[in-house]
Amino acid sequence: MARPEQVLVLEPQHELKFRGPFTDVVTATLKLTNPTDRNVCFKVKTTAPRRYCVRPNSGIIDSGTSINVSVMLQPFDYDPNEKSKHKFMVQSMLAPYDMTDMEGVWKEAKPEELMDSKLRCAFEMPLENDKTHESESNKTVSSSASSVKTEHSALPKSASASLDDGEVKKIMEECKRLQMEVQRLREENKQIRDDDGLHKRKVTSLGTPHSSSMATSAMRDEGLSTRVLAFCVLFFVFGVIIGKLAL
Repeated sequence: MARPEQVLVLEPQHELKFRGPFTDVVTATLKLTNPTDRNVCFKVKTTAPRRYCVRPNSGIIDSGTSINVSVMLQPFDYDPNEKSKHKFMVQSMLAPYDMTDMEGVWKEAKPEELMDSKLRCAFEMPLENDKTHESESNKTVSSSASSVKTEHSALPKSASASLDDGEVKKIMEECKRLQMEVQRLREENKQIRDDDGLHKRKVTSLGTPHSSSMATSAMRDEGLSTRVLAFCVLFFVFGVIIGKLAL
C-alpha cells in the first residue's frame, strides 16, 4: 500500500542551503506548517548525523500552527569541487487523539500511517563582491559599536562629575561677579577710547604733533592692558568651571 501524501508544508520544500564560510557553525532554518485540523507528530532525520545538529529534531505540531527547525552544520574543511550528498527526511504522522507517549506511538505506527519528505543539502560560498560588502558592513557595525561604547563609557564620568546644589550656586555667583567685572572693564575701555579721541582733537587744535603721538600711544597701551585683563578674567571663568567639573 502506498504511503499517504505529506500533510506538512515545508519551507524550503526541496533543498536546504548552507552559506559559507564553513569555519564556524552555519545554520539553515526549516519551517514546518500543519494546515490540517489534527495534531501532527514529526521527526527530522539525516544521512550525516555527526555533521549536523537539529533542534528540535522531533515533536508535535498543533493544528494550524508552524514550527521552525534549526539545522546547524558543524565546521569542516570545505572543498568547492566536492558536491554534497547529505540528505534530510521529515517524517510525520497524524497524532492519535488519546496519545500519551510519543515514542510509543512511533514504535507502534504502521507503515501506511507514515508520511515523509526528503530534502537535499547544498553548500555555497559567498562571492568576492559579497565578501567586500560583508566586510564593509562589519566595519560599519564595528564603528557604530565603538561610538556607542565611547558614549556609554563617557556617561559614568558625567554622572560622577555632577555637582551638588551648593557648588553649582557658588559657581554661578562667581561667574556672575566676573561677568560684571568684564562689563565694567569694557565700559572703562570704551571711555578710554572716547578720551583718546578727545585728546587727539585737542592736540590737533594746539598744533603739537609730538605730544599728540605720545598721548595716543599712552592711551592705546592703556586700552590694550584693559583688553588683556578682560581676556584673563574670561579665562579665569572657564578655568573655575572646568576645575569644578573635573573634581
